[in-house]
Amino acid sequence: MAAERLQFHELGLDDRLLKAVADLGWSQPTLIQEKAIPLALEGKDLLARARTGSGKTAAYAIPVIQRILSSKQSVREQAVRALVLVPTKELGQQVQTMMRQLATFCSRDVRVADISGKADVSTQRPILMEKPDVVVGTPSRILAHLNAQNLVLHSSLEMLVVDEADLIFSFGFEDDLKNLLCHLPKIYQSFLMSATFCEEVQALKELLLHNPVILKLQGSQLPDGTQLDQYSITCEEEDKFLLIYTLLKLHLVRGKTLVFVGAVDRSYRLKLFLEQFGIPACVLNSELPVQSRCHMITQFNQGLYDCIIATDEQSLVDPAGSSQTKGKEKKKGTEKGGKAKDKEYGVSRGVDFQNVANVINFDFPTSVESYIHRVGRTARADNSGTALSFISHTEQDLLAEVEEALSGEDGTSTLKPYEFKMEEIEGFRYRCRDAMRAVTKQAVREARLKEIKQELLNSEKLKTYFEDNPRDLQLLRHDKDLHPAVVKPHMRNVPDYLIPETLKGTGNPLSNNRRRRRLKSKPDGVLRSSFKKNIPGKNPLKSFRYKKGHAGKS
Repeated sequence: MAAERLQFHELGLDDRLLKAVADLGWSQPTLIQEKAIPLALEGKDLLARARTGSGKTAAYAIPVIQRILSSKQSVREQAVRALVLVPTKELGQQVQTMMRQLATFCSRDVRVADISGKADVSTQRPILMEKPDVVVGTPSRILAHLNAQNLVLHSSLEMLVVDEADLIFSFGFEDDLKNLLCHLPKIYQSFLMSATFCEEVQALKELLLHNPVILKLQGSQLPDGTQLDQYSITCEEEDKFLLIYTLLKLHLVRGKTLVFVGAVDRSYRLKLFLEQFGIPACVLNSELPVQSRCHMITQFNQGLYDCIIATDEQSLVDPAGSSQTKGKEKKKGTEKGGKAKDKEYGVSRGVDFQNVANVINFDFPTSVESYIHRVGRTARADNSGTALSFISHTEQDLLAEVEEALSGEDGTSTLKPYEFKMEEIEGFRYRCRDAMRAVTKQAVREARLKEIKQELLNSEKLKTYFEDNPRDLQLLRHDKDLHPAVVKPHMRNVPDYLIPETLKGTGNPLSNNRRRRRLKSKPDGVLRSSFKKNIPGKNPLKSFRYKKGHAGKS
């Protein structure tokens, strides 16, 4: 008989921490939390590998806060006791939010500061002069403050955490991290948290850990087929646009969706293409200000948007972070038509997109690790999810690498063919060609400049006005149209005669609109129940796949 799982109240935690955990709605620890928290509270160094979405952030945040609370019972002096290193600014803000939520009922005793943002070092100096108990930041930003003597760690630091450790080196932080270690005390407790065990993680282990406990809790780096459905479909460039139009316009994919592309230009091209059909989407890439990116992710998690088009630039440009590519980046500095990219950007890695029902790889990633991190944005915690990858003939070798790395013990592939009959949507092709012709290089360039200017203004507002008026944040949306042309009615609407017989009734937007109008006249309870089809636990792709023989099991 399986051993009973530990509960939070059995971990010896402070009552204020237990109350915060209860407020977050966590009924019991995840596997990584159950194993890591007791060991961390004993003072052990940890090297933990658990798949994305398994609760790694709380697995180190809870013992960090508990140790700070314990220390302050005997030593009241204010000092920086914990340092959390993250590879991206988005993850930095996410970690700060999680730790502040856990410290809700002890906020006077545990103060958390995220300095991974792009503000000047001098601007952030007053924050660090107050000596927050926990400092979160990227290695380069922490090192800059150490060199400026805004931050002193050698006399007070008790705990060091490296989150998403497998990305620290690949994001170009190797030298920064080694230089940073010179400013740390000789004795401190360390945690390395990672979704994979790679050479970079082993190198960090030698640098940071002393006789660590190694937790390798899942054999698979992604959830199994009962929780995550993974599909691939072979389609060339034009067919990719035709297919994404069909899936989104006919609502064949329901719920929150992340669409990954391989370059900034591609993200704007796809957004402008979808705009012509009245399909709203946000663009998320490294050119946008960090405040806008984090705000966009927050609003997506709150349900304001259904679709984000994200660029996975780090992995697609240079998955290994090679010195050759770094040299080229220094020479180029910026991408043609845009502004300087933020090297500390990364949305496929570590960022907690909540309740994502679908991940669509519009452009297939160039490494197994990137595939794992992208697909890991869905099927998190106990939710189910679907991943669909578009594969061109040039990407077949990359698909084979992923299939080999993720295949089961019996050798069966985890990626099943998505048997969509492309000939049934040929009637939409002429519309897609018209839309694609309208998305010229000039239109993409103008859209990029317009978006950057718009978001820079929004970013300034976010830093000032919205701090005092948090309710007005809801008025600031990131999925506004960028294309100067008016969307033509015949492009926005889908006539009934164009919808294949096998798809009628699955997602006709006209019938859906009529249904919504009818539902508005019904009691609130009926209206609420109608949204159950969009919750992450319901698999929209799966439900569509078996309709009327449109596609079969593979």
